[in-house]
Amino acid sequence: MTTSPESSMPATHQRRKAERPQELLDAALSLFVEKGFAATRADEVATRAGVSKGTLYLYYASKEELLKAVIAQRLSSQIAEGARQVAEHRGSCAELLRNVLSTWWENVFDSDASGVFKLIITEVRNFPEIAEFYFREVVEPGQNLIGSVVQRGIDRGEFRPVPVNSVVQSLVLPMVMLCVHKHSLGACNACGAPDAMVEPRLFIRQHIDLLLGGLCVPTSAVPLGASSTNPSSTQVTP
Repeated sequence: MTTSPESSMPATHQRRKAERPQELLDAALSLFVEKGFAATRADEVATRAGVSKGTLYLYYASKEELLKAVIAQRLSSQIAEGARQVAEHRGSCAELLRNVLSTWWENVFDSDASGVFKLIITEVRNFPEIAEFYFREVVEPGQNLIGSVVQRGIDRGEFRPVPVNSVVQSLVLPMVMLCVHKHSLGACNACGAPDAMVEPRLFIRQHIDLLLGGLCVPTSAVPLGASSTNPSSTQVTP
Protein backbone atom coordinates (compact mmCIF):
# COMPACT_ATOMS: atom_id res chain seq x y z
CA MET A 1 0.00 0.00 0.00
CA THR A 2 1.34 3.42 -0.96
CA THR A 3 1.66 5.86 1.93
CA SER A 4 0.16 9.24 1.16
CA PRO A 5 2.06 12.44 2.07
CA GLU A 6 -0.68 13.29 4.55
CA SER A 7 -0.26 10.02 6.44
CA SER A 8 3.50 10.57 6.81
CA MET A 9 3.18 14.08 8.22
CA PRO A 10 2.46 13.12 11.86
CA ALA A 11 5.54 10.90 12.06
CA THR A 12 7.70 13.60 10.46
CA HIS A 13 6.30 16.20 12.82
CA GLN A 14 6.96 14.03 15.86
CA ARG A 15 10.52 13.33 14.73
CA ARG A 16 11.16 17.03 14.18
CA LYS A 17 9.71 17.83 17.60
CA ALA A 18 11.93 15.23 19.27
CA GLU A 19 15.01 16.79 17.66
CA ARG A 20 14.27 20.33 18.80
CA PRO A 21 15.91 20.18 22.26
CA GLN A 22 19.17 19.00 20.69
CA GLU A 23 18.98 21.62 17.95
CA LEU A 24 18.44 24.32 20.58
CA LEU A 25 21.41 23.12 22.64
CA ASP A 26 23.65 23.02 19.57
CA ALA A 27 22.59 26.52 18.54
CA ALA A 28 23.00 27.86 22.07
CA LEU A 29 26.52 26.54 22.56
CA SER A 30 27.60 27.78 19.15
CA LEU A 31 26.35 31.30 19.84
CA PHE A 32 27.56 31.37 23.45
CA VAL A 33 31.09 30.57 22.28
CA GLU A 34 30.97 33.01 19.35
CA LYS A 35 29.38 36.01 21.08
CA GLY A 36 29.60 35.25 24.78
CA PHE A 37 26.83 34.12 27.08
CA ALA A 38 25.82 37.58 28.29
CA ALA A 39 25.77 39.05 24.77
CA THR A 40 23.65 36.28 23.23
CA ARG A 41 19.89 36.85 23.13
CA ALA A 42 17.36 34.06 23.42
CA ASP A 43 15.75 35.04 20.11
CA GLU A 44 19.12 34.59 18.37
CA VAL A 45 19.34 31.04 19.69
CA ALA A 46 15.80 30.36 18.49
CA THR A 47 16.54 31.78 15.04
CA ARG A 48 19.68 29.71 14.59
CA ALA A 49 17.79 26.60 15.69
CA GLY A 50 15.01 27.40 13.21
CA VAL A 51 12.23 27.85 15.75
CA SER A 52 10.32 30.73 17.32
CA LYS A 53 11.33 32.32 20.60
CA GLY A 54 8.13 30.99 22.11
CA THR A 55 9.06 27.46 21.08
CA LEU A 56 12.45 27.83 22.78
CA TYR A 57 10.73 28.70 26.07
CA LEU A 58 8.58 25.58 25.80
CA TYR A 59 11.76 23.55 26.29
CA TYR A 60 13.98 25.85 28.36
CA ALA A 61 12.63 28.44 30.77
CA SER A 62 15.58 30.81 30.41
CA LYS A 63 18.96 31.34 28.81
CA GLU A 64 20.55 30.16 32.06
CA GLU A 65 18.63 26.89 31.84
CA LEU A 66 19.89 26.46 28.30
CA LEU A 67 23.49 26.77 29.45
CA LYS A 68 22.90 24.36 32.32
CA ALA A 69 21.51 21.83 29.86
CA VAL A 70 24.54 22.31 27.62
CA ILE A 71 26.91 21.72 30.54
CA ALA A 72 25.00 18.64 31.65
CA GLN A 73 24.93 17.11 28.19
CA ARG A 74 28.43 17.98 27.00
CA LEU A 75 30.41 17.46 30.23
CA SER A 76 28.41 15.88 33.07
CA SER A 77 27.38 12.92 30.93
CA GLN A 78 30.99 12.35 29.91
CA ILE A 79 32.10 12.27 33.55
CA ALA A 80 29.39 9.70 34.26
CA GLU A 81 30.73 7.56 31.44
CA GLY A 82 34.25 7.92 32.86
CA ALA A 83 32.96 6.73 36.24
CA ARG A 84 31.57 3.62 34.57
CA GLN A 85 34.94 2.89 32.94
CA VAL A 86 36.74 3.38 36.25
CA ALA A 87 34.37 0.98 38.00
CA GLU A 88 34.91 -1.71 35.35
CA HIS A 89 38.70 -1.35 35.05
CA ARG A 90 40.79 -4.25 36.33
CA GLY A 91 44.32 -3.18 35.34
CA SER A 92 46.84 -0.81 36.89
CA CYS A 93 45.88 2.67 38.04
CA ALA A 94 48.48 4.21 35.72
CA GLU A 95 46.89 2.46 32.76
CA LEU A 96 43.48 3.61 33.94
CA LEU A 97 44.49 7.26 34.18
CA ARG A 98 46.27 7.16 30.85
CA ASN A 99 43.44 5.49 28.94
CA VAL A 100 40.43 7.15 30.52
CA LEU A 101 41.85 10.67 30.69
CA SER A 102 43.41 10.67 27.22
CA THR A 103 40.24 9.33 25.62
CA TRP A 104 38.01 11.73 27.57
CA TRP A 105 40.07 14.83 26.83
CA GLU A 106 40.56 13.99 23.16
CA ASN A 107 36.79 13.55 22.80
CA VAL A 108 36.13 16.84 24.58
CA PHE A 109 38.76 18.76 22.62
CA ASP A 110 37.53 17.46 19.26
CA SER A 111 33.92 18.40 20.01
CA ASP A 112 32.13 21.66 20.66
CA ALA A 113 32.13 20.70 24.36
CA SER A 114 35.58 22.30 24.56
CA GLY A 115 33.86 25.67 24.21
CA VAL A 116 32.15 25.28 27.58
CA PHE A 117 35.45 25.87 29.39
CA LYS A 118 35.91 29.23 27.67
CA LEU A 119 32.42 30.25 28.73
CA ILE A 120 33.00 29.25 32.34
CA ILE A 121 36.35 31.00 32.66
CA THR A 122 35.32 34.24 30.96
CA GLU A 123 31.76 34.77 32.18
CA VAL A 124 30.74 32.59 35.09
CA ARG A 125 31.79 35.17 37.69
CA ASN A 126 28.79 37.26 36.69
CA PHE A 127 26.38 34.33 36.91
CA PRO A 128 26.68 32.73 40.36
CA GLU A 129 23.82 30.32 39.69
CA ILE A 130 25.72 28.90 36.70
CA ALA A 131 28.93 28.81 38.73
CA GLU A 132 27.25 26.78 41.46
CA PHE A 133 25.73 24.40 38.89
CA TYR A 134 29.06 23.92 37.10
CA PHE A 135 30.89 23.21 40.34
CA ARG A 136 28.26 20.71 41.45
CA GLU A 137 27.87 18.95 38.08
CA VAL A 138 31.41 19.07 36.67
CA VAL A 139 34.16 20.20 39.04
CA GLU A 140 33.20 18.21 42.11
CA PRO A 141 32.38 14.86 40.43
CA GLY A 142 35.34 15.21 38.07
CA GLN A 143 37.79 15.85 40.89
CA ASN A 144 36.32 13.07 42.99
CA LEU A 145 36.57 10.61 40.12
CA ILE A 146 40.19 11.34 39.23
CA GLY A 147 41.09 11.67 42.91
CA SER A 148 39.65 8.23 43.64
CA VAL A 149 41.91 6.68 40.99
CA VAL A 150 44.97 8.48 42.36
CA GLN A 151 44.13 7.40 45.91
CA ARG A 152 43.60 3.83 44.75
CA GLY A 153 47.06 3.90 43.19
CA ILE A 154 48.58 5.23 46.41
CA ASP A 155 46.82 2.59 48.50
CA ARG A 156 48.10 -0.16 46.19
CA GLY A 157 51.66 1.12 46.27
CA GLU A 158 51.61 2.01 42.57
CA PHE A 159 51.79 5.77 43.18
CA ARG A 160 53.89 7.85 45.53
CA PRO A 161 52.12 9.14 48.68
CA VAL A 162 51.48 12.60 47.27
CA PRO A 163 48.70 15.16 47.93
CA VAL A 164 45.81 13.83 45.86
CA ASN A 165 44.21 17.20 45.15
CA SER A 166 47.47 18.61 43.80
CA VAL A 167 47.78 15.70 41.40
CA VAL A 168 44.21 16.17 40.21
CA GLN A 169 44.77 19.88 39.56
CA SER A 170 48.04 19.17 37.77
CA LEU A 171 46.28 16.68 35.50
CA VAL A 172 43.22 18.79 34.76
CA LEU A 173 44.18 22.47 34.55
CA PRO A 174 46.55 22.25 31.54
CA MET A 175 43.84 20.33 29.68
CA VAL A 176 41.29 23.03 30.44
CA MET A 177 43.67 25.70 29.16
CA LEU A 178 44.21 23.68 25.98
CA CYS A 179 40.46 23.89 25.34
CA VAL A 180 40.36 27.60 26.20
CA HIS A 181 43.22 28.26 23.79
CA LYS A 182 41.31 26.51 21.01
CA HIS A 183 38.45 29.00 21.33
CA SER A 184 40.54 32.11 21.99
CA LEU A 185 44.03 32.57 20.50
CA GLY A 186 43.67 29.33 18.59
CA ALA A 187 40.69 30.77 16.73
CA CYS A 188 42.67 33.87 15.63
CA ASN A 189 44.10 32.60 12.35
CA ALA A 190 45.45 36.04 11.46
CA CYS A 191 47.91 36.00 14.37
CA GLY A 192 49.28 32.57 13.56
CA ALA A 193 48.51 31.34 17.06
CA PRO A 194 47.50 27.78 16.05
CA ASP A 195 51.06 27.10 14.90
CA ALA A 196 52.41 28.09 18.31
CA MET A 197 50.82 25.12 20.05
CA VAL A 198 51.84 21.50 19.94
CA GLU A 199 49.43 19.09 18.25
CA PRO A 200 46.63 18.82 20.86
CA ARG A 201 46.26 15.02 20.95
CA LEU A 202 50.01 14.61 21.26
CA PHE A 203 50.08 17.19 24.04
CA ILE A 204 47.33 15.37 25.95
CA ARG A 205 49.15 12.04 25.84
CA GLN A 206 52.55 13.55 26.65
CA HIS A 207 51.14 15.58 29.53
CA ILE A 208 49.56 12.52 31.14
CA ASP A 209 52.76 10.50 30.64
CA LEU A 210 54.78 13.31 32.22
CA LEU A 211 52.57 13.36 35.31
CA LEU A 212 52.58 9.58 35.60
CA GLY A 213 56.37 9.59 35.36
CA GLY A 214 56.52 11.57 38.59
CA LEU A 215 53.59 9.83 40.21
CA CYS A 216 54.43 6.15 39.71
CA VAL A 217 56.71 4.34 42.15
CA PRO A 218 59.75 2.99 40.26
CA THR A 219 59.69 -0.80 40.19
CA SER A 220 63.43 -0.86 40.97
CA ALA A 221 63.24 1.55 43.89
CA VAL A 222 65.68 0.74 46.69
CA PRO A 223 64.63 1.43 50.31
CA LEU A 224 66.94 3.75 52.22
CA GLY A 225 69.85 1.90 53.84
CA ALA A 226 69.40 -1.22 51.70
CA SER A 227 72.46 -2.79 50.08
CA SER A 228 72.52 -3.15 46.31
CA THR A 229 73.37 -6.83 46.82
CA ASN A 230 70.55 -7.41 49.27
CA PRO A 231 67.67 -9.42 47.76
CA SER A 232 65.24 -6.96 49.36
CA SER A 233 66.69 -4.20 47.19
CA THR A 234 64.11 -5.04 44.52
CA GLN A 235 61.28 -4.35 46.94
CA VAL A 236 58.91 -1.58 45.85
CA THR A 237 58.77 1.27 48.32
CA PRO A 238 55.30 2.18 49.52
